Amino acid sequence: MVSPAPHGASGQRGRQYRYHRELFPALHDWERTERSIVAFTGGEGPEGLLGLDQMGHFGPHGCDLVADAVAEAVAGGVAGGPGGRVARGAAAPGAVRGGPLVLCELGSGFGGALRYTVDRLAARGIGVRGAYGIDLVAEHCAVSRRISRAQGRTAVAEICASATAVPLRDASLDLVVVTGSMPHFPDPAAVVREAARLLRPGGLFVLTEEVSLTPGAEGPSAPFRAVHPPDVFFTTPVRERLDQLARAGFTGVRRRGLTEWAAALLAERLKVLRIFRGSVAGIYGDASAELIRSTLTTARDEYLAGRLLPTLFTARRA
Repeated sequence: MVSPAPHGASGQRGRQYRYHRELFPALHDWERTERSIVAFTGGEGPEGLLGLDQMGHFGPHGCDLVADAVAEAVAGGVAGGPGGRVARGAAAPGAVRGGPLVLCELGSGFGGALRYTVDRLAARGIGVRGAYGIDLVAEHCAVSRRISRAQGRTAVAEICASATAVPLRDASLDLVVVTGSMPHFPDPAAVVREAARLLRPGGLFVLTEEVSLTPGAEGPSAPFRAVHPPDVFFTTPVRERLDQLARAGFTGVRRRGLTEWAAALLAERLKVLRIFRGSVAGIYGDASAELIRSTLTTARDEYLAGRLLPTLFTARRA
C-alpha cells in the first residue's frame, strides 16, 4: 500500500513548497544563484546548471537515461535501455511518433530537468514542438518561467497544476516523463492514470524512480525519514506500481533496475560535496549544503540495503 498521508492539493502545495524552500532557498533568487553556479561549474548552459539545480536528484545523468529511452522508442527499438527487462505485458513498446514531439513533465519543479531533456532529445535528432512543465507549487513555476525566458525557451511552457488534474486535452501528448518526482505525489495511482489520459495511443511514459519505490510493504529506515519527511516523500511497493500502470492501460511495461548505477552516482555526488563543501555552501548556504549531504547519504544507504529500488520504467499507452 502507498504510505498514508493527506491528499488535499492545498495542503500538499504548502508542504512541498516549505520542504523545497528549505532545501534550495537560493534557487528562488535564481539570477544571483545562476551567476554563482556558472562561476563554479564554468558552464552557462542547462547541463552545467542542472548538476547543482538537482543535487538531491539524479540530475543530468537521470535525464540522459530518459532521453535514451525515448530515442530507442522513436527508432522502434526496445525502450528501457541495456539491462531493461519486460515486467508486464507482451512485446517491446511500439515507437513514438517520428515527428516533433509534444511532451510534458509531471512534477517539473524549477524546470531544469525538462529543459535539459528537451536539449538531449534534440541532440539525438528528436524535435520537440512543445514542452509543458507541470508543478503544483506556484513559486516553483514562477522561477521556472524566469529561467525559461532568460534562456529564450519559446517551446517550453510552465503550468501550475496538480499532476492528477492537468489542464491539457485528452490524448494530446506524445510523451509524458517524470524525472524523480514520484515520491512527491501522495496519490501516485492517480498520477499514472493522468499520464495515460494525456497520451495519444502509442504514446510513451518514462519515469525515473529515485526514492519512491520499495521492494515490499516495509518502508525506508528512520535515518532516511529524518531528512525525507513522510508527508513530503511517499513510497509505493514495486508490485503496486506495476499494477497501477496496468490498470491505467499501459502495455509493454519495462523495468530497469538502477541500484548499482544510482549508488555510484550518489557516491560521486557526495565526493564532490566533500571536496567543494565551501563553494556549495556559498551557493546554497551552510544549512542547505548539510541537508543535501544528509539526503544523498541516506538515499544511498537505502539503495545499498535494498530498502529502496531506484528504477527506470518505460511503458506504452495502448
